[in-house]
Amino acid sequence: MKVRERYTGVLGWFAENMPVAETELSYSDPFQLIVAVILSAQCTDKRVNMITPVLFDKFPDAPSMAAATQEEIFDLIRSCSYPNNKAKHLKGMAQMIVNRFGGVVPSGREELTQLPGVGRKTANVISSVVWNNPVIAVDTHVFRVSARIGLTVNAKNPLIAEEQLTKNIPVHLIHQAHHWLLLHGRYVCKARNPLCDKCGLKQFCKFYIKSQKNKFIHS
Repeated sequence: MKVRERYTGVLGWFAENMPVAETELSYSDPFQLIVAVILSAQCTDKRVNMITPVLFDKFPDAPSMAAATQEEIFDLIRSCSYPNNKAKHLKGMAQMIVNRFGGVVPSGREELTQLPGVGRKTANVISSVVWNNPVIAVDTHVFRVSARIGLTVNAKNPLIAEEQLTKNIPVHLIHQAHHWLLLHGRYVCKARNPLCDKCGLKQFCKFYIKSQKNKFIHS
């Protein structure tokens, strides 16, 4: 199967079977989304959504979080992974938004990655989710699923995977493709024991096709 055929098949299946795909993080504005995404690093969205209501009730915006102490933030996020580092990043991020960007969350990736705790992946999430920009965030799910299906080939790191996906996915679908691949990885194409029998992408998936050939050879 040619690369173009695989992309057409996979994206077509997602468009038909998962027309609505969006982040599972709860937020009400760009600032709160940045907070939620920072908290979600190596932590489940479910856990983050348990933490943020109280956090946002006390510190709903950049000025209030910037004025908070790191210890105050830590106390409200202690149940997530790496709360010390994340409390430091959240305070620094809020301070920079206030002091450098006039209290407004920047929309460009270069500006976003200047914020503490915001790397390329997080910046792409914000840029894509908030402004529907044609960028794709490659997290562990997207990286794994893309390689398994065969959307990426010999991508040694997330940046190479991002470049390949961006090159091959139509611009108007890029921001949605992140959610398609992420959710597929979270609920179907799991890291361990992927649910191949329940997957609608079997006919396009390199991993599945190869596994079936191996079964046939050894049967």
